[in-house]
Amino acid sequence: QTRKGILMHSVEPKVFLVGETRVVEDGLQAYLDYLGVSEWKTDATSDSERIVEVMGRLCYRSFKPGLNPNVTKVREGNDVYLANVLKVKHGSVIEHPVMNFIFADVSRVFTHELVRHRTGVAISQESLRFVRLDDLGQWLPTVICEDKKAVEIFVKTFEQLEELQLQLAQHFKLDDENVPFSLKKITTSAMRRIAPIGLATTIGWSANPRTLRWVLEMRTDPSAEEEIRVVFGKVGEILLKRYPNLFGDFAVETVNGLPCYKPAHSKV
Repeated sequence: QTRKGILMHSVEPKVFLVGETRVVEDGLQAYLDYLGVSEWKTDATSDSERIVEVMGRLCYRSFKPGLNPNVTKVREGNDVYLANVLKVKHGSVIEHPVMNFIFADVSRVFTHELVRHRTGVAISQESLRFVRLDDLGQWLPTVICEDKKAVEIFVKTFEQLEELQLQLAQHFKLDDENVPFSLKKITTSAMRRIAPIGLATTIGWSANPRTLRWVLEMRTDPSAEEEIRVVFGKVGEILLKRYPNLFGDFAVETVNGLPCYKPAHSKV
């Protein structure tokens, strides 16, 4: 893909939601039977939002009035219930679900920023110790795209660095039939040291909703690095559509051409 007519191996960051928490129906029903509320239901439209409601209600036995003598009235509806969770910042209960993402065609600049968020996440990154670099893709920030000379410098540099990867692979005869994988791994690891930090790569990133809310707010802020704003703008679009009761308090505005997500309840 190209932007503004730039002809080169350019890429656009891509976001894929590939997994999410699933309720074990038999187990949940067994718990409800044990508690004496076998008939309890919720109108949650996703298992992630349902499990948050269950974990929240068990804290106070608020599945129905009278189950806890101190509770004479309960909130009905997943949207209403989770709205109150967010309002009172009962953040621990929204840590239970996990959303699994894959970010493709993102740079090592992006991944170095992303891995600074450690609480409530799991990370699996494409290993350039194993994956040989023979086709370097790149995403160019706007400040480069809008400057013809800067684009020429970036393109020329990437082409040169890609050619060096190919030359080294040929020098070490890595494609010869009898080269052991152990040697390929050692050599590939060494060769990556002259690869640009802006090369396109892939990372798997899983996080709970409490973490996602904070990262979404921080990484779409106008002060954040441009590429990570692009990626989390796409993450936010997925989250608000799929989990409206967990993320519905976010307002979205466009700042410098990119979405900025601001919650009504920050740092839940």
